[in-house]
Amino acid sequence: MARIAELLTYPVKGCAGTSVRTAELTRAGLAHDRTFMVVDAEGVFRSQRKDPRMARVRPEVADGGARLVLNAPGVEPLDLKTDPEGPRTGVALHKQPFTGLDQGDEAAEWLSEVLGSRSRLVRVPPDHDREVAGLTSGTSGYADSTALMVLSLSSLDLLNERICAAGGAPLPMNRFRPNIVVSGWAEPHTEDRVRTARAGTAELGYAKVCIRCAVTTVDQESGEKTGPEPLRTLAGYRRADGGGVSFGAKFSVIRTGVLTLGDAFEATAWDAPEQGLGERLAAVLG
Repeated sequence: MARIAELLTYPVKGCAGTSVRTAELTRAGLAHDRTFMVVDAEGVFRSQRKDPRMARVRPEVADGGARLVLNAPGVEPLDLKTDPEGPRTGVALHKQPFTGLDQGDEAAEWLSEVLGSRSRLVRVPPDHDREVAGLTSGTSGYADSTALMVLSLSSLDLLNERICAAGGAPLPMNRFRPNIVVSGWAEPHTEDRVRTARAGTAELGYAKVCIRCAVTTVDQESGEKTGPEPLRTLAGYRRADGGGVSFGAKFSVIRTGVLTLGDAFEATAWDAPEQGLGERLAAVLG
């Protein structure tokens, strides 16, 4: 039986993830996931694509989100009292305009020092009404698109087999920054075929495949880019018809609930088994 092998949240978009035993699943994803975002002087979001050092920033949510502790090598941790009300500022995420609640000068100064360039920290406002598209539509905070990214251990095993066969070293799961890691599927990329699923007391709906970017080439411990893997190997067998390579699947939340490690991840509907990967990607990506 497929089960939840790991649950991960990323309180600050682009920064290190936090593994949790149990988590509330809201309409926008796991509680505290991508609630905060780092932006530059123009309000544009920062990402490991250009700022790989973000991986070294390790956020910890405390007091139910009333405090955010930021840690990074070589600097004193920042214990920040978060501000759920303002002031409001315009921000841009993948060229789309949104609103953020600025979290003050202390957070800005700390992040600017760690990242080596002017930065500010913003929070998702309570009236954030973002809509995200896909086979199952939904909402999310500051995630790239949908509420959840699901990846199976068998998919990573196949990728690492191919990388090692070419003389490379296997990669850890954290390169792919999933929210839910699933064990128990013998066939790699089974997550691509799930259309609805029950997990814990929640229900999920498939939105789209996850197109991977250069963040997967960043070592999540050192915050340094490490070369062409895994994108080079993925390009050999996971090319998407619309461009790029896919690895993992994105889901929206149909019914909120609570997820816990070890919960069954039960697919309740599948796509047509005769449909190939290329056809599935074309249908989802248009």
